[in-house]
Amino acid sequence: MGKTATGRAEEDVEAAWAAAPQQEAWVAWLVPAFALANTIAFAYTMYVNDCPSSHRLLLGPPYSYYYSSPSSSSSSSTCVFPSLLGRFAFEPFSVNPLLGPSLRTLDKLGALNYAEVVEGGQGWRLIACIWLHAGVVHLLANMLSLLFIGVRLEQEFGFVKIGMLYLLSGFGGSLMSCLSIRTKISVGASGALFGLLGAMLSELIMNWTIYANKFAALLTLIVVIAINLAVGIVPHVDSSAHIGGFISGFLLGFVLLIRPQFGWINRKHIPPGYNIELVKPKHKTYQHILWLVAIILLITGFLIGLIKLFRGVSKQH
Repeated sequence: MGKTATGRAEEDVEAAWAAAPQQEAWVAWLVPAFALANTIAFAYTMYVNDCPSSHRLLLGPPYSYYYSSPSSSSSSSTCVFPSLLGRFAFEPFSVNPLLGPSLRTLDKLGALNYAEVVEGGQGWRLIACIWLHAGVVHLLANMLSLLFIGVRLEQEFGFVKIGMLYLLSGFGGSLMSCLSIRTKISVGASGALFGLLGAMLSELIMNWTIYANKFAALLTLIVVIAINLAVGIVPHVDSSAHIGGFISGFLLGFVLLIRPQFGWINRKHIPPGYNIELVKPKHKTYQHILWLVAIILLITGFLIGLIKLFRGVSKQH
């Protein structure tokens, strides 16, 4: 028996889908630029810190956040590599074991500090803090993770989506950190990095039907996320920023990283004269539902967090 018109139309549409040009990988430039910006920011932080000429110990809150308060005998400690690095020399290990500046310098340049954000009206710290790092060890750990995770995501989804994902996740991590920690300061891009991990998980869920080895990919991703979240248990690590960034990125992944379902083709590649109803819709119903729920939860969460954070100002005056 010969094929029906519908059968021939379906075959033609499938042939058109196969012949349609596939999207080329984006050139990743924004994520490396972010890594470079963080590195430059750290170099500037060390320049401002100028350990050899302004070395002093900082005691008491909020400067006891990252490191145990040093004993009075530590006041005789010297900067690390002063002859080699000059004014870029690191603070003594008793002050900063991560090879970096003093906490006072970090606070001066925009570290997340509840008192300054809420009482001082310096909301810009919610974003500024994600560009600062406590030391070389801190910087290297975060930037290597950023390049490892972020470059692949930018190649797949482009610089606009990944840039928004990085910044909004960092903001979400800062917001939760500021709500949770009120007597200590915090710096680092960890919230933004955990946002990228959260987005990878939601992207897998959102685009479930197009993946081949679904459960293997899901299991691998869950293990990676669990290991990274476990780092939050270590003392002096801001786990609230990790959690806030992860949740923000998880919701943003549903909003920004949605893909067309398998077999969908753009209408301009459909052969003329065939029934348009035979073409698959761009997205499945469950993708639309997840997108809507995620954007509602994201906006609501940010609004509630900001209201809760700055509502305390009126109560205090």
